[in-house]
Amino acid sequence: MKIISWNVNGLRAVLKKGFLRFMEDSNADILFLQETKARPDQVDATWPSGYSTFWNSAMRPGYSGTMAFFRDPPIEATTGIGEPEGDSEGRVITLEYPEFFIVTVYTPNSKRDLSRLSFRQRVWDVKFLQHLKALEKRKPVIFCGDLNVAHKEIDLANPKTNRRNAGFTDEEREGMSNYIEAGFLDTFREFNQEGGNYTWWSYRANSRERNIGWRIDYFCISEVLRPRLRGASILPEVAGSDHCPVEIVID
Repeated sequence: MKIISWNVNGLRAVLKKGFLRFMEDSNADILFLQETKARPDQVDATWPSGYSTFWNSAMRPGYSGTMAFFRDPPIEATTGIGEPEGDSEGRVITLEYPEFFIVTVYTPNSKRDLSRLSFRQRVWDVKFLQHLKALEKRKPVIFCGDLNVAHKEIDLANPKTNRRNAGFTDEEREGMSNYIEAGFLDTFREFNQEGGNYTWWSYRANSRERNIGWRIDYFCISEVLRPRLRGASILPEVAGSDHCPVEIVID
């Protein structure tokens, strides 16, 4: 099973930049999108044959939102984590399959002035981890998406100058550590321990061309699934957004 996750920074925008060709070429079994910024009635597209869709759009127009494409229908598809503010922003989709749950998340950004850091740290990260652990009591969990944090210094090009910037505060990094300490594996680091591997680049100063980026998009899995993990990759060659897709292959 190949699963892909991609923050597209606007589904309507990325449709004009070859998204349908990417879908066809990727041959993913499941494709999750974050930051769709759209409702279904705002998107005029014919998806590649064989895929069904499930949307979780934000109440606020043109903001946030998640989406799932899948070949095999899940037992159940649900939205949210029981946290009203974040749930109104369309940030989580959970798919239940016979052998595991798969969750995609678009974690709230703490904002440049860190005005949303307290909500992120004290409410969202706590509630989302509770959601994952409640699912894990029933069956193993895979979760993926834009977590809006570079966990360690190796995960961004300039750690020293970004210490108190959104995405690399101690509080956000601690939130990511809490997922790892709760037993979830950062799949990319199971295969690659090198720097220079990023999933987001600022549109400014030719950052992508210079590879001045951050790794803030992840696939994490319950530890019990590690023997079934066959690969975890970043796809920086895929353009169309300020993020690139990430993927895993799992039995």
